[in-house]
Amino acid sequence: MNGVFTLKIMHQNAQSLKKIPYATNTHFADNFLAPHQPLTSLQCGKILQSVTNTKSLAKGRQLHAYIITSGTLQNNTYLSTKLAVFYANCGHMASAQVIFDGIVLKNSFLWNFMIRGYACNGFPMKALVLYQLMWSFGQKADKFTYPFVIKACGDFLNVEIGRKFHSVVMVTGFDSDIYVGNALLAMYLKFGDIKVARMLFDRMPVRDLTSWNTMILGYVKNGKPKESLAIYELMKQTELLADDMTLIGLLCTCGELVADKQGKEIHGYVVRNRYGLYNFFLMNSLIEMYCKCNSMINARRLFEKMAWKDTVSWNSIISGFARTKDAFESLRLFCKMVSEGAEPDQVTFITVLGACDQITALQFGMSVHSYLTKKGFAGITIVATALIDMYAKSGNLACSRNVFDETPVKNLICWSAMISGYGIHGMGREAISLFSEMIKHGIIPDEGVLTSVLSACSHTGMVAEGQEIFDRAIKDYNVKPVVAHYSCLVDLLGRAGQLDEAHKLIRTMEVNPSSDIWAALLNACRLHRNVELAEISAQKLFDISARKVGGYICLSNIYAAEKRWDDVERVRALMRERGLMKPPGCSFVELDKMVHRFLVGDKSHPQIEDIYAMLKHLNQLLKEAGYKPDTSSVFYNVNEELKEKMLWDHSERLAVAFVLINTGPETIIRITKNLRVCGDCHTVLKMISKLMCREIIMRDIRRFHHFRDGFCSCGDYW
Repeated sequence: MNGVFTLKIMHQNAQSLKKIPYATNTHFADNFLAPHQPLTSLQCGKILQSVTNTKSLAKGRQLHAYIITSGTLQNNTYLSTKLAVFYANCGHMASAQVIFDGIVLKNSFLWNFMIRGYACNGFPMKALVLYQLMWSFGQKADKFTYPFVIKACGDFLNVEIGRKFHSVVMVTGFDSDIYVGNALLAMYLKFGDIKVARMLFDRMPVRDLTSWNTMILGYVKNGKPKESLAIYELMKQTELLADDMTLIGLLCTCGELVADKQGKEIHGYVVRNRYGLYNFFLMNSLIEMYCKCNSMINARRLFEKMAWKDTVSWNSIISGFARTKDAFESLRLFCKMVSEGAEPDQVTFITVLGACDQITALQFGMSVHSYLTKKGFAGITIVATALIDMYAKSGNLACSRNVFDETPVKNLICWSAMISGYGIHGMGREAISLFSEMIKHGIIPDEGVLTSVLSACSHTGMVAEGQEIFDRAIKDYNVKPVVAHYSCLVDLLGRAGQLDEAHKLIRTMEVNPSSDIWAALLNACRLHRNVELAEISAQKLFDISARKVGGYICLSNIYAAEKRWDDVERVRALMRERGLMKPPGCSFVELDKMVHRFLVGDKSHPQIEDIYAMLKHLNQLLKEAGYKPDTSSVFYNVNEELKEKMLWDHSERLAVAFVLINTGPETIIRITKNLRVCGDCHTVLKMISKLMCREIIMRDIRRFHHFRDGFCSCGDYW
């Protein structure tokens, strides 16, 4: 509703009020219908000041209506100014502007309040225009004007205009004012110009707590958390005490740095000064800090102590467990959140859907989909994108595409999620087709979309197509290649057997090779048994990231495949020396909305006897069908009999057996595994799909495998 229409309605309401006697005391806002004599102009002004301070919009409007009907407003600059200030303070700038335009004699107080209103309510351009208008009317700016004009420059992200205002305040001498100085600090930090902001900070004659807080938060927002802590150390040398904003900024810093020790020190300060007993923002920041530091015990303890938990509290703890890969606890907490009557928001749903796809909890994810649809979140693009991703990573590509088609507004991330979904399912042609459709819709690809489509080409061995898309993205769409793109290309070339071309690309590309790039080449060397290049790749990988366990495991397996057992032991000894350990094989299956987890050689499941009986039965059927174990997948120097036994303990086989004994032939078996599926298990699952007439969909660490009638969708290319 615009300002003119608002005032028109007020006039109509005012006519119906006639002349109602009002209270004469300054507590009119609380008792304004009490019978008494009509209010004077001065009394109305005092009451307006009261409702302005409390931002009581409804009461202020009623008073406005009374002033109109009583005739007090006519040619009354004092009341008009008060009304304009009231609406500006309440954020109703359209109504404030209408009154402002009707005032003939505008003083600096009124101009400043209007500029402040626009600057503080998300209209930076209008604040700057009003400032220019102020000058054209001959009204000079003062120290109360510039903080909000400078704020508007920062919000508008106009560096050129911001620097001009900086020059103006320096010439006029207002830059020495603490409020103007703080505004300049905030402006340059919004511009990302940390160097100038720090120079201004160091030159400030006087710094208040806002100055320190601005720098602490500014460093965090500009990706400089270490400098944020350094500023706090300087602040501790002054007499100023940290307030809530200081502590929240520092906790954010500790979370970014994963600085658990410093975070605990700040927590201690909060406890000693009793901040956290009443400040939910601070408590939520503490929980978030502990979650980012992977200290979930402390995060959980704080969360449980909170007498009242808002949506942010729940989101922090749910996302914390999801971030640390404890999807089970994340989903359990979501159920508890709903049962306790807390209202999930889009952040909640995105986090929970992400937890679902970690363990392929498709049934649970579908329930969440139904729930968020009832809550009205289904049409929100970012939530729809999370649904697309969840369904794709849970093996239901049809539902993923349905959500994609029904999403009213598709942004780049939405397109990218669907393209990536096709890619991990080995449907490279469909991924490229969707990429072309996106281009036809006039959407220009960015780095993320290019990564998704190149990854899809890699999963399906489409070398020529991938290289063509890479070249087109650079030439036609001005996409600057980044490490992720080169990583996809190296993987694409390497997995296709073009190891020399992949190595040449690494040596000649425009960016420094990352650990992911060398890991891609190392994995390609494993596939094609190139030991010499594998050793080069592994050494480069260890030089960049000495604690990435995957590289050691891959090199060890390459040596084992060549029966170089001394080298295998040398790599394993290096892992032990560096405190690294291969994660155990783990598979997840969902049955009746419950997720079951199986570890390699697991004996803990309640149905374990029936599971191993089924495995024995399957082994007999497989041997009758001609199955011969491929013990090259066992990278240990033991006898063949033990190798065969070790293969049958693999977690995905336990998971398949569990589903077979608990479901009928109509149920699709869906498995998620935390490691790459071995060659022998891949063969076994193909044969089981045919012998048991079951469709098996498995997601390993690299991609999806759809086993049906003895074949796999990957075409044995993974």
